[in-house]
Amino acid sequence: MAAPSLPRTVSRGGSFLVESCTPDDVFSPAELTDDQKLIGQTAEEFVRNEVLPAIPDLEQHKPGVLAQLLKKAGEIGLLGGGVPEEYGGAGLDKVASVQLAEKSSAYASFGVSEGGHSGIGTLPIVFFGTEEQKKKYLPVLATGEKLSAYCLSEPQAGSDAQNSLTRAVLSADGRSWILNGQKMWITNGGFADLFIVFAKVDGAKFSCFIVERGFPGFSSGAEEKKMGLKGSSTTAIFFENCKVPRENLLHEIGRGHIVAFNILNAGRFSLGAYCVGGAKCMVETASKYAKERVAFGKPIAEFGLIRAKLAEMAIRTFAVESMIYRSAGLMDRAIAAAGDGADKSQQSMKVFEEYAIESSISKVYGSELLDFAVDEAVQIFGGYGFHEDYPVARAYRDSRVNRIFEGTNEINRMLIIQMLMKRATSGAIPLMQAGAKLRDEIMAGPSFDEPAGGEWAAEERILEGVKKAFLLTAGAALEKYRDRLADQQEIVAELADIVMECYAIESSLRRVQKAEALRGVAASAAMADAARVFLHDAADRVEVGARRALAAVLDGDMLRTQLAVLRRFLKRDPADTVAMRQRVSVAVLAGDRYPFEGR
Repeated sequence: MAAPSLPRTVSRGGSFLVESCTPDDVFSPAELTDDQKLIGQTAEEFVRNEVLPAIPDLEQHKPGVLAQLLKKAGEIGLLGGGVPEEYGGAGLDKVASVQLAEKSSAYASFGVSEGGHSGIGTLPIVFFGTEEQKKKYLPVLATGEKLSAYCLSEPQAGSDAQNSLTRAVLSADGRSWILNGQKMWITNGGFADLFIVFAKVDGAKFSCFIVERGFPGFSSGAEEKKMGLKGSSTTAIFFENCKVPRENLLHEIGRGHIVAFNILNAGRFSLGAYCVGGAKCMVETASKYAKERVAFGKPIAEFGLIRAKLAEMAIRTFAVESMIYRSAGLMDRAIAAAGDGADKSQQSMKVFEEYAIESSISKVYGSELLDFAVDEAVQIFGGYGFHEDYPVARAYRDSRVNRIFEGTNEINRMLIIQMLMKRATSGAIPLMQAGAKLRDEIMAGPSFDEPAGGEWAAEERILEGVKKAFLLTAGAALEKYRDRLADQQEIVAELADIVMECYAIESSLRRVQKAEALRGVAASAAMADAARVFLHDAADRVEVGARRALAAVLDGDMLRTQLAVLRRFLKRDPADTVAMRQRVSVAVLAGDRYPFEGR
């Protein structure tokens, strides 16, 4: 297999805020190898030929259909991507895993079930299992012979997972753990054979266990009545003096939070990829319908406001796709840098931890992209979009939960800043030094140096400006609140949004620059339009958010001074984004699909 093109250097997680990169440092979908494309093609064909025809039965919870589909997926290698080859899996790199997740997402209920098994339901054993546990469980999980689920949430403990009330005590003979408690919202709960369960040993030490369905005292509840994802299985799980062999403790007593946090990092990253796939489906579905639907004597695809919707769906998808493939490339580069002798599973776990900020960004930005895309698709369908006979109604319902699970988007916004500050204070990224340099620059006053030239010079200045806007705003907030900043959640959320926009802008810009270098400016014109529209709109959002945060932190002359500095950082010439969107919409309608696939 040809080695994938990856970034030349290993960047630290979160360092994009204070370090510049070149197009060569950023992986893009145009660099997918034939083998990576084949993984995506196999998943896409399986969903089209096996899953989509079964949707009526799946939505009605016809017994056994979903489990059988997952087993079929396992038989052709679609469930073992995260399992090392020595245990019967494919041992896919992160870029290939993104392809697999993205192409499995056309029907969300299948996508979430597949991810619940092969991601959060299997990776805990890959990352933390003993050799005996890996040999026993991973081969049957990789092939789908056994299906799995992840059990963290409880009725009173969702985002606050360590508030768990499920208890585990050692039996009198010392041979078993006795579990008592309840888990809620468990994906695959109705049919899974194996469960990754979190419980507090002696009511205090948060720990993790591998529980089989057949263990005495285990039971699953009835299927939940959900707003969306009706084709997936979601149940409560009950433990009543459930006997679990002592050797089924996963990792160490009292270290369950390490398992949970690392697995959630992986799950958040994958969720962004699933959401990108779902958004692409919405672009295709809405474009086709817009050509078919006639109003006032012509297809609604000819109306400017409909074209603007299609363009914006594609533009935002382009930005999130750019971020996710960039992150996947960084992760693969970091794993490769460890050398052939390193334990790939442990390296994989470490890179998910290293790029936890980027994973939270993928989750938040991806889920909000998909919510936007399905909402606009419903609007394009009009009244029919509100009718269950049309696919966008189901997609609308299915999308909403993505902003809740894997940690709510509110929790993830808090985490982005929390993790960033932790990495800054530990010296992992030079954020404090960058802040000090910016203060010196502000004190020195405006520079009158001749601006750099080139086709993308204006956009480079905007990118530099939004990064400075973050440093300015974060510096003001830290100076006022210091170690109490986490209590100011509204300000923290504004800072997190600016961080996400910085990553999205840079990822989009570098991707199109790389595309122009590979294919030429003319061949990448629509992509350049998409990048410029996104950049200008994101810069507007950054300015609004930074103004709001600064006004919450400062007042009087200091506020006016800092706002003047902010305006200087974000000063830019207006761009005709209406014309650019029109050109992107032409590209969408030309193929009735997301126009930047594989580019």
